[in-house]
Amino acid sequence: MKLNRREALAVGLGGIAATALPMPAFAATVEELIAEFAGGAEIGSGGLTLTAPEIAENGNTVPISVDAPGAAAVMVLATGNPTPPICTFNFGPAAGSHAASTRIRLAKTQDVVALAKMADGSVVQATSTVKVTIGGCGG
Repeated sequence: MKLNRREALAVGLGGIAATALPMPAFAATVEELIAEFAGGAEIGSGGLTLTAPEIAENGNTVPISVDAPGAAAVMVLATGNPTPPICTFNFGPAAGSHAASTRIRLAKTQDVVALAKMADGSVVQATSTVKVTIGGCGG
C-alpha cells in the first residue's frame, strides 16, 4: 500500500485526535468490584473490623483502619467517590498482624466498605457510613 503525503497527514492527525478524545470510563461499579474481589464466594459478616469516624470534619483526610485476623487480602471501597476503589492490602504468611490503617479522601457523605478474603477462601464484609461536613473531592 502506498500513501501519498495528504493521506499520511490525515492518518497522523486522525491518530492524534483519537488520543485527545475522552475515552469511555472503564471504572467498574461497586457491585462489580465486590463480585470480582469475592470471586463467586458468598459474602458473609464477622471477622472483619472497619474503624472509621461517624463524622469527618474534612473529607480530604479521613482516617480508617481495618483489622481482619486470618485474612489474605482486604479491599476498601468508597461508594460515593468518582473512583470507588481506595486500596487493597495483601497479607502474606509471614504477616504478624492482619491489620492496616490509612487516610482516605471522601467526596461526600457515603458508605465505606471493606471486604476481607480469608485464608480459607471465604469473604466477609463490613460497612461504615461517614458523614463529611466540609472539604472532600471538589466539594
